[in-house]
Amino acid sequence: MCLGIPGELVEFLQEHADLATVDVSGVRRRVNIGLLADEALQLGDWVLVHVGFALSKISEQEAQAVLDYLHGLGQPYEDELDALRGSDIG
Repeated sequence: MCLGIPGELVEFLQEHADLATVDVSGVRRRVNIGLLADEALQLGDWVLVHVGFALSKISEQEAQAVLDYLHGLGQPYEDELDALRGSDIG
């Protein structure tokens, strides 16, 4: 199953302007933020992440609602987190 998962921006990578580190339920991964170049992203912002790309900026409230739902899925969400742990675009 492929899910779009909320992640919190925790670091911008100076050497790659289109990459940032996000925290997704305790898993930190680099993602491409190039699609959101017009969003003026800041540390602490939440983005919806899918296949290594930040697709949209979302509010913290929306992120929490989605995370609550995903945690309720149980094993499919754990499988997605395992896949995230094993991947990195950097």
